[in-house]
Amino acid sequence: MKVSAPRIWVFIVVLALFADTTLAQNAPYPNRPVRIIVPSAPGGGTDIIARELAAHFTKTMGQSFVVENKAGAGNMIGIEAAARSAPDGYTLLFVPSPLVLNTVLYKSVPYKPVLDFAPITIAATAPNVLVVGPAVTARTLAEFIAQAKQKPGAISYGSAGVGTSPHMSMELFKSMAGVDLLHVPYKGTTPAVTDLLGGQIGAMFVNALTAKPHIDSGRLRALAVSGTKRIEALPGVPTVAEAGVPGYVSLQWYGLLAPADTPPGIVARLNVESYKALKTAELRQKLAADGAEPVGSSPGAFATLIREELEKWTRVAQAAKIEPQ
Repeated sequence: MKVSAPRIWVFIVVLALFADTTLAQNAPYPNRPVRIIVPSAPGGGTDIIARELAAHFTKTMGQSFVVENKAGAGNMIGIEAAARSAPDGYTLLFVPSPLVLNTVLYKSVPYKPVLDFAPITIAATAPNVLVVGPAVTARTLAEFIAQAKQKPGAISYGSAGVGTSPHMSMELFKSMAGVDLLHVPYKGTTPAVTDLLGGQIGAMFVNALTAKPHIDSGRLRALAVSGTKRIEALPGVPTVAEAGVPGYVSLQWYGLLAPADTPPGIVARLNVESYKALKTAELRQKLAADGAEPVGSSPGAFATLIREELEKWTRVAQAAKIEPQ
């Protein structure tokens, strides 16, 4: 059968397009720019760490890695955008612990943290610092617990809002230490710290970067840090577990993920490059200044953390009678 010239050209074009697609699929990763979605505004801790990783990837992997900020709805807009992206390694998500907390605090969450993502690595962790102001006389955690037990509900504490990391850190502390404290939620960390300094509230958990200048000036007293070990920024401050509440740990964490079903080879490549970046002296120093510590975990360890955090904070929210909104 004779094939006309136009039909031959159509056949050639289709064959060429198929060949190009096949070659692109089989080309080494990455072979085009990659975007890293950060579900918060530029300039925060999540954004800063993400940009450091993006710069390292760009330098070592031969393609541009570009941070795209998609803020709003408690991080959910950016997280959902990443979850719904193609699982090809060209859209990644860099996110803090609200990835899990949102599912505990809200009735309607447009993603499932366990099912919708392929974890790559825990990039860093950052504890909060339990500080007290002039309204509280305690100078150690043991004294603070004793005072709280003596007058249940009399000591108030602030947070940046219901469900934030400092709020949940204190609710876990209340449960494990057996104390009753009055929660005063604020619209952000700054107004809460202002009232703490002024004596309107007695205590709060806050990140080390915010707390340290006030601790150094003597206006706030640091009683304990919420992580598993002391931090470089405040080496003289014990952990909550050291100071009298065994087993207590509450950490803000930051992690890199890809959409579920992203090829394991791509996840493995990104994990290796993340580990290299997080072990550089430059990045360690930048994180230490903020009271954070680089991690560089395996994908499996990150998956385990997500499941454990989901179970843990569900229990804490139930004990604190926090109703999903």
